[in-house]
Amino acid sequence: MRDRTLCVHRPAVSQEGFASLSVPTFRASTIVFPDAQAYADRKHRGPDGYTYGLHGTPTTRTLEAALTELQQGVRTALVPSGQAAIAMVMLTALMPGDTVLVPDTAYPPVTGLCENFLKPRGIASRIYDPMIGPGIAALLDPTVKLVWTESPGSTTMEVQDIPAIVAAAHQHGALVGCDNTWATPIFFKPLTHGVDFVVEALTKYVGGHSDLLMGAISLRELPLHRRLKDTMRMLGIGVSPDEASLALRGLETMGVRLAHVSRVATTFAERMAGSLPPELVLHPALPHCPGHAEWKRDFAGASGVFSLVIPPAAEAAIPDLLTAAKVFSIGASWGGTHSLIAPMNIAGDRRVSRNVHQGTILRISIGLEDPDDLWADLAPIVEAIAAAAPSSMQRAAV
Repeated sequence: MRDRTLCVHRPAVSQEGFASLSVPTFRASTIVFPDAQAYADRKHRGPDGYTYGLHGTPTTRTLEAALTELQQGVRTALVPSGQAAIAMVMLTALMPGDTVLVPDTAYPPVTGLCENFLKPRGIASRIYDPMIGPGIAALLDPTVKLVWTESPGSTTMEVQDIPAIVAAAHQHGALVGCDNTWATPIFFKPLTHGVDFVVEALTKYVGGHSDLLMGAISLRELPLHRRLKDTMRMLGIGVSPDEASLALRGLETMGVRLAHVSRVATTFAERMAGSLPPELVLHPALPHCPGHAEWKRDFAGASGVFSLVIPPAAEAAIPDLLTAAKVFSIGASWGGTHSLIAPMNIAGDRRVSRNVHQGTILRISIGLEDPDDLWADLAPIVEAIAAAAPSSMQRAAV
């Protein structure tokens, strides 16, 4: 071969004796075939075969396989974000004339997807009380093809009765999807409770370092996986193997990170509930939290995200206290090594939930910093809330 050809075509190098603990990053757009007939027959390789880089490389397949084992499912598909995962499920499960039921506590972009994208295309949505449990059967008319769940609920942390919802939905022929980002499969495995699709924003705890955007959909049955992959293929949805490598690296430490943030967050929530009106501290492990019994029954633990309700009399003090924090950063997302705090106002997003909090809610994500440093940032906030609480609700000083 001439020099310019040798520049393009690499010589074979033996890999005998080489073994690495890290997963190689296989980058590819083109997948080559050994002969013309293999190329002609490429469609018969199915959703698990290699045909084009967009549809998977050994790097992305390794991440999919690892997540599938953790979720105890049959397959997993990777998409560019958690919201993309939700969209892919809905576009796979729903057709014009169908209806999806969405809990009032779902991640707000979910209802945005339903109202602004699905509705104009003939797919209806209805909002339901997340604490409805088996009562959801009354909402299941013949048009309902998908029941969406998110447990705990976004920001307000209500835990749904997933087994009861699954039983009712399946009896009426509807599928069930669950956003399990908060718990991860370490603390909750929705597929083992009968859920058909479980989605997670790998951006959060799997990535674990606030530098990755990716989502995953794990499935309970192979036919649903084939339908999902067809939808993704038609829409040109895929992920970068470089980002899959970051997710694989994050996955290796997720268990120990979750153990730490779970312990710290639960300790902080209990400490706050001991000095504030308990209803102002939103954490599923606290007995007063809506769905605590279901959390205790179905979950193996709690992650590092919980919320703190700000009473109206304390609202004015909070912005300066957040700005003064030395360790917590103010920002969206969560689940990374850095602790985050975000002021949220969700009253405008809720339609049917009981006891909707009208003011600011602080969503707190515990990271890996020293707990004493974190509490030094939180203590002034807790003190401001305690001072602002009505005298009949005040407890001991922090």
